Amino acid sequence: MKVTVVGAGAVGASCAEYIAMKNFASDVILVDIKEGFAEGKAMDLMQTASLNAFDTRITGTTGDYSKTAGSDIAVITSGIPRKPGMTREELIGINAGIVKDVSSNLIKHSPDVTIIVVSNPMDTMTYLVHKTTGLPKNKIIGMGGALDSARFKYRLAEALECPISDVDGMVIGGHSDTGMIPLTRLATRNSVLASEFLAEDRLEQVMEDTKVGGATLTKLLGTSAWYAPGAAVSGLVQAIACDQKKMFPCSALLEGEYDLDDICIGVPVILGKDGIEKIVPVDLSDAEKAKLQESAAAVKKTNGLLEL
Repeated sequence: MKVTVVGAGAVGASCAEYIAMKNFASDVILVDIKEGFAEGKAMDLMQTASLNAFDTRITGTTGDYSKTAGSDIAVITSGIPRKPGMTREELIGINAGIVKDVSSNLIKHSPDVTIIVVSNPMDTMTYLVHKTTGLPKNKIIGMGGALDSARFKYRLAEALECPISDVDGMVIGGHSDTGMIPLTRLATRNSVLASEFLAEDRLEQVMEDTKVGGATLTKLLGTSAWYAPGAAVSGLVQAIACDQKKMFPCSALLEGEYDLDDICIGVPVILGKDGIEKIVPVDLSDAEKAKLQESAAAVKKTNGLLEL
């Protein structure tokens, strides 16, 4: 199993580290445009192999996509990260060109690759890959919902004052501060609805804290987060590589599902060896349906800025 990660910055290196530590891939290839950067990150990570007990080989390269040939899965993290005060949408001009070029180079050397998009604005970048590569729709996946749901569960456990392993919850919709929809109505603590433990106003606060989870970290760190995005990506990669049939909310191309068409947006999917193997329907309330339509309208507005 060969996995390529494009972009050796904080997010890309975190992806490579978590994937290697799970020890399911034979090779991880790190690609970056900065001379020597990916090679250095790869060497540093390989020097942890004996300490962290993994046998995955991590190799870095400066822009040589021939070294990615035969990749089963590729992760695109490249692009400029958010700075404090920036929206994900403000990154579109620069990142669209980068993502288009990267995906083209990946497919040139690995025509059957499954691509996971992390670059922001993530839903629009996922849509761009669909429109410009010709890959089957099941082989193009946007990471956002998996990360947003992890942040939701963190906030739920915080509010419930319980171990995070007790809680479950999911975020659908666009990967943006205004577009994501934490499904508080369906959130649980060991199969008991979270609303049995938390008042409505506290659940509302959990929802709002989740929606600005990325912006909160950007303000604190001065740049985008990397540990949780890397862990989210590694979960998706492992589900595909190991054919786990796990359910994650991911940005997927919808063609009528959830009454949406010609858009990539976060919905629950089953991930296995064929990538997105099923889009899972969820019985949403009227209010949740309305929020999803609003989120989709915002994503489509951003999509309209693409030069396809």
